[in-house]
Amino acid sequence: MHLRIFILFLIYMPIIENKENCGCNVDRGKAKYIKNEGDINLTSEEGECRIDLPSDKESRMVLVPENTYQFGTDDIVLDADKEGPKQLVKVKSFYLDKYEVSNIDFKSFVDATQYKTEAEVYGDSFVFALFLNDTFKEQLTDYRVMQAPWWYKVNGSSWKNPYGPDSDLEGLMDHPVIHVSWNDAKAYCAWRNGRLPTETEWEAACRGGHNNTKYPWGDKLYPEKQHRANIWQGTFPNHNSAKDGFIGTSPIDMFAPNDFGLYNMAGNVWEWTEDSWQGRDPKEKVKKGGSYLCHRSYCYRYRCSARSHNTEDSSAGNLGFRCAKST
Repeated sequence: MHLRIFILFLIYMPIIENKENCGCNVDRGKAKYIKNEGDINLTSEEGECRIDLPSDKESRMVLVPENTYQFGTDDIVLDADKEGPKQLVKVKSFYLDKYEVSNIDFKSFVDATQYKTEAEVYGDSFVFALFLNDTFKEQLTDYRVMQAPWWYKVNGSSWKNPYGPDSDLEGLMDHPVIHVSWNDAKAYCAWRNGRLPTETEWEAACRGGHNNTKYPWGDKLYPEKQHRANIWQGTFPNHNSAKDGFIGTSPIDMFAPNDFGLYNMAGNVWEWTEDSWQGRDPKEKVKKGGSYLCHRSYCYRYRCSARSHNTEDSSAGNLGFRCAKST
């Protein structure tokens, strides 16, 4: 199945009421499923892109210098996410990937180590409804997440089959790898002699050396009327106008970087961090940055201070990562 999908005609869209539960933190083993609720009406268009990737993955890291950085915010949007209060935190210098880990990066890791992701071991992962054909949706109608029926638990979905067993990575090698758990991300970064960034490090890097900014590039979502992140445009989850050029993931360096030279710190895919979610099971891990499914009206989490969480063995079609290294 190709990523470029122009129009799908389905029949029913559930009414959205809870802006704090967009399904971003659907966890393996904890999701409850619904039955006979009807399907979701989804339509969208997508643009084209081209990218040339550097071959040396180590040259794709940048230094985040030691400094005092903002962590959290007093301009809290989602209380349940514990976004605040704002703090100033001393952060030691570290290196961070310029780009999210791509499919070609992850394939190199798998080819070298024969690693099996947890989605492959468990045999399934969560796929957004837009990327499933009608046959799969009909077969899996009882495997939609109760609080977020646009997420389907799909057997055979994994990093190399991102939209189910009938899909592959054709045209997606320069896109971020998805369907990787926290444990998978840790294994890859260890292979790179690296690690996952802490949440504090990630947020320090996100603002590009600035304080009191919402986004990696500043406070305006569309500075000079330019798209700076791959997020949802339209009405979630029934219509994505894809004005930024993408329905699903975009290439890892598609949009302009922040002032540290970091790409896609907002949108595209959620990124795992090292830290556990406070006050919960230590197996619940923090993720940052939002994804291509985030929209201000429902999942306004593509801000630097925004955060969410999943269990360390969970995976989904909008969940990826990048690696860090200590200096």
